[in-house]
Amino acid sequence: MHQPIQWVRNIFYVILAIIGVPVNLVSLVILSKGKCGLSSCTTCYLVAMSTADRLVIITEIILRKFNRLYFPLNFLDLTSVCRSRYFLIRAAIDCSVWFTIAFTFDRFVAICCKNLKSKYCTRKSAAVVLSITGTLLCLKNIPTYFRYKPRRVIDNVEWRCSNKRSYFTDPRWIGFRMFEKVLTPLLPFILILLLNALTFRHILVTSRVRQRLRSQSKKDNHSDSEMERRRKSLILLFSISGSFIFLWLVYILYIFDAGYFLDDDSFYIFEKVAYMLRNLNCCTNTCFYVATQSVFRQQLKSAVKYPVTSIIKLINKQRN
Repeated sequence: MHQPIQWVRNIFYVILAIIGVPVNLVSLVILSKGKCGLSSCTTCYLVAMSTADRLVIITEIILRKFNRLYFPLNFLDLTSVCRSRYFLIRAAIDCSVWFTIAFTFDRFVAICCKNLKSKYCTRKSAAVVLSITGTLLCLKNIPTYFRYKPRRVIDNVEWRCSNKRSYFTDPRWIGFRMFEKVLTPLLPFILILLLNALTFRHILVTSRVRQRLRSQSKKDNHSDSEMERRRKSLILLFSISGSFIFLWLVYILYIFDAGYFLDDDSFYIFEKVAYMLRNLNCCTNTCFYVATQSVFRQQLKSAVKYPVTSIIKLINKQRN
């Protein structure tokens, strides 16, 4: 029963690594240029999210899962390195989640809080928020380094990691585990639902008011550029937030023991699917940029065509 899901999981992570890393890197380069028709504030958040997502792919999928599946013991399996690797994985996942929350809150302020928008929705504020958030999340994960002990000792060399027994019995570790569950991803899940609901409600109210005013001013034949701009911003926001909710939902159910009633085989599948969907969340944002932002699609096409056009120009130049 385990063999099919293991085969699917291995293929899934290979595809995720092959596609996710280069596509994520291309999206990061395109967004960094600031030519996608997005505000500097939004671009700053999206660059941070893309960077965190790429770190998750590198640390969680390549350095951890690929190393475990396809390579024998190597320096990455030294206990000291293994501890550091788990610290980086947790920090990267936390940053990926909370940068998404920061972006969602920024869009909430931009759409629903006109008085605060000019002060908060700036590139400087975004940089401060992201810096503080990233620093606090790294500090929060320092205890993660100390939760592991060597799994085996060979010739006085400590290899791999396993949880200390006190991690499951010590009240301090139990409290830290609960704090981790609430901080990532339960609280973000609730915040995204709340912020999106408030944003959607505000958009409905303002849309009705604008339509009523436009109807009274007899300008129905003219497009509403403000509402069109908001519509595109909402599509991007709800796509990223909706993806987060959908792909993290199974993992939330898993960490809060929603699958306790399943048999062993079903629980094994439930666990693997939960982790697969969680990791997939780190590769979906680029798809939403492509699907919702026409300028981003143009930039992406130019980036894909650039190597080909450069080679053609070089060949033509040598011929001449």
